[in-house]
Parts: sequence; structure tokens; C-alpha cells
Amino acid sequence: MDRRNFLRYASAAGALFGAARINPDFFFKSAYAQASRPLVFLSAENITGNWDPTAHTTLSQTNIEGFVMGYLTRAPMRPENPDEVVYELATEITELDAHRLQIKLREGVTFHDGKPFKAEDVKATFEYGALLDRPKQVYPGSEDTFEVTTPDDYTVIVDTTKGGYGASLFIFLASYLPILSATDVAAGPGGALSQRLNGTGPFKFVQQRGNDTVMEAFPDYFKGSPKVPGVTFSFVGDATTRMLSLMNGQADVIERLEPEQVETLEQEPNIKLSRLVSVENKYLWFRCSKPPFDDPRVRKAAAHAIDREMIMEIMGSAGEASNNFISPIKFGYFDIPNYPKYDPEECQRLLAEAGFPNGEGLPALEYITSTGFYPKTKEYGELITAMMQEQGFPVTLNVMEVAAWNERLYDRPGGGPGHMVDCGWSTGSPEPDLVLRTHFHSSSKRICGIEDAELDAALDEERNASSLEARRESLQGNLMPMLAEKVPALSLFTSVLIHGMRNEVDGLFIYPDGQSDASTTTLG
Repeated sequence: MDRRNFLRYASAAGALFGAARINPDFFFKSAYAQASRPLVFLSAENITGNWDPTAHTTLSQTNIEGFVMGYLTRAPMRPENPDEVVYELATEITELDAHRLQIKLREGVTFHDGKPFKAEDVKATFEYGALLDRPKQVYPGSEDTFEVTTPDDYTVIVDTTKGGYGASLFIFLASYLPILSATDVAAGPGGALSQRLNGTGPFKFVQQRGNDTVMEAFPDYFKGSPKVPGVTFSFVGDATTRMLSLMNGQADVIERLEPEQVETLEQEPNIKLSRLVSVENKYLWFRCSKPPFDDPRVRKAAAHAIDREMIMEIMGSAGEASNNFISPIKFGYFDIPNYPKYDPEECQRLLAEAGFPNGEGLPALEYITSTGFYPKTKEYGELITAMMQEQGFPVTLNVMEVAAWNERLYDRPGGGPGHMVDCGWSTGSPEPDLVLRTHFHSSSKRICGIEDAELDAALDEERNASSLEARRESLQGNLMPMLAEKVPALSLFTSVLIHGMRNEVDGLFIYPDGQSDASTTTLG
């Protein structure tokens, strides 16, 4: 048995051992069905405690926002029609010319605090979300690169003439940032925005009770009051506990199923599964802001050391192969011809060229990953570590619980903690720049910390294109192949979102970023 087969079988055995440790007695507790009770949703990630939607990139809070907040449009992002948008708070979006976009708004909508929804709220949201100090960078430029005017209470015009980029960028972005109340925005980041959610969605934020976010049905929701009286969204960090809670009826919906859990739940007559190709890719982010990964040759050598087909064997139904830095349901996706493939010889050539023959002279490297949130991170992290060690990279894997991993995730002066970080990036819009510009432009850089003038120019070129088709050509012909050469991160695969739910849960629509529409959900 060669080294690669040993690694493959060892990983599979570990997965089987983990499955065998489940206590079967737990499975036979009777499920309950109680009328007029909240929907119970178990999350795999903790929350930050700051409710400002622009102040975090935490998926669990984004999912909560999906219940509470309103959006101008929603993007179902199904593979058969990834560019589709559905109107919600907007009723019409029209390109007046290359730099002006007109948005007509729905009348008769109110925020949960009773304030009527108007154009001033969209203007305030756009301008606040574009501030450069906001952790969640949303719009294609800072607030001084576009102008928002409100001819009347239900019309918004976005003008991007000052920024030089097309106003069409806002079409996809309208599905991403929830609309905030202008009153809340005026109070600033330390005011009500950070203390609670105030939206126009079907459920109203009530309180945070430990790990439980409590929401209740909003009777004045413009589509009609929801059928369930509320939603309780709870953080449960252990994947097995989430599954057992579903099986014994303590939970209605759980997320982020492990592949072996799928096999178990498929045998349960009272449980159904939802599988979606997600908007999220999983990445190995290189800390480009410090040695040795400030050298693109070392990054590319590391990419050539990793056999992604072996990772896919571990992921099973929870992942799909991808050869791009964005998901297949993002605008502009294609298989990049020069995307790094497993190639030990090229790995060694690049290491020698960079001055590290066979890895000699490389510093000790830390690879940071999480456990309990994303499926199989520990298992494929061990595999990646072993494959890199095989090529001479002195790598140590550090598996952390979710909160500790979150704290170490982002770049900082002098370089972020560790040298490589495992993390996905999920954005509820077909807009590719929510991934590409967020991470690879030197004005943002987020996790990898890269500063590269050529990449900046390529990102600016595609952003400034005069039409969506011109953007597609720039993305596919210039930016994406350049990223494959410079490899600031290696996209390992596209996540498949797998949710488990009781059969009694009917009418729950799940978006490929993990948000849910429960406005018409019933519990049987």
C-alpha cells in the first residue's frame, strides 16, 4: 500500500469510528408534535454578540438575519438559473444608463419598531454599508464613489459616475445586505444597530438567551403573518448532538450534516433531507502578508502538493469538485484551465526555485482549522497536513473549537495567526466580487492579507466593465487565470449544504448561503 492509499484508508477508518460511537439508545426516544410552537433550528456556529449586519461575516448571524430582515431582492441561486433575482422590498430595478440604476420600492411595509419603510432607509443602508471601516465590505466602492438620491419616498437612484464603474453591480448586491432603518443608522455603530435586529421580515427579534436567539412572528409582515408563532435559533457546536436532537424531536431543522450522518438519517422515516449546491467554496487561505507565503512560488508549490480528489473522497455528499475561486452558482464561474492540480514534481521545482529545495529552510508552519461547524475539517485537514509534509512542508495542524478559530481568522498587522487557515466564504448573492474583491484586493484582503498591484488592476478592470457581459469576459479572460497563478488561497471544493428536518416541517425554503424563508412554514 502506497502512502496516498494509506492516507485515504486511514481517513475513512476515522470517519467510521466516529459514526460507531453514537449511542443508539438515543434514537428511540419518541418525537413530539406540539401545535403552535416555535420552529427550532440548531446552528453549527456561535454568534458574535454585535447585531449590526455590517459588523460581522458570521454565517449564523447572517442566517438569523434571513428570518428577521428584509432585502430589496432575493437570489434563489439554483444551478439551472444562478443569475435569477426575485423582488422583495423592491418592485422594479431599471438601468437608466451605464452609471444610473433606478429602484422602485414596495409601499405599505413597516419595520418591527413601527417605522414605515421608505427610500431614506435604502439610501442610509447603501451609504453605511459602503463605509470602509465596516467589517463586512458589501459595495463595489466606498461611499464617496457613488451617490444615492431619493426623488420620492419609494424611488431610489444610484449613480456610480464618480466611481467609474457600472451601476449594474448593484443589481446582484441588492440581494446581499439587509435593509436597515435610517433611524438606526443615524445612531451609529454603537447604537441600536449593535444591540438588536430591527427588520421588515416575517419574524421579530425578541432576545438573546444564552445560545438561543428567540424570534416571534411579526403580524404586520407585508406577505401576511407567518404560520408558526416564532423561531428559536440555537448554537449547538457538536454535530452529533445536533443530529440526535433532530432524531428525538427536540429540534425541527439542523444544518451542516456530516456525510455519515446523511447515511444514518436517510434510514429514518420521520426525517427528510435537503441538499443544495451552495454559494460557498471551502478554502485553504495562505497568509500572504508574511513569510513564507508572501512568495507566490511557495503558495503555488503548496497547492501542487494537495490532491483535491482525495479530499473529495472524504467529503462524499458534502462537497462538489470545483476549479475556481467562486461557486458554480456565482456570476462568471468557469473551470479555470490553469487552476493548480496535484503535481509533486512541479511542487518540488517551485520550492527549489524559491530557495527551499525539498522544503529545507522553511519555517515551522501552523495550519488552523475548526471543528463542529464545517463538515470533515479535521479529517481533510489531517490529510492536507500529511500530503504537505510528504513534500517537505513542516506543517502542524491546529484544530480549534469554533469561537477560538473565529477569533484567529482574519489578517492583522504583521500577518494573521498561523500560516494557513481553513474557512469557507458564503454570500447570498450571485455577485462574484463579494468573494474576489473582498479577499484579493489590497483595500480589503480580509483573511490572506495579500497586497498585489497586478491583482488590484485586474479586479478594478472587471469591476469597471461597462456591462455584465464585459465583466464576464474580464473575469474569465484575465482575473481568474491570474488568481490561479498567484494562488493567494486554494479553493478546495464547493460546499453542499445538507439540512436535516422533521417530515412535519413543510414550506421551508433554504437559500444556498444557508438562510431560510420560514414565512409560510408549518409544523404539521
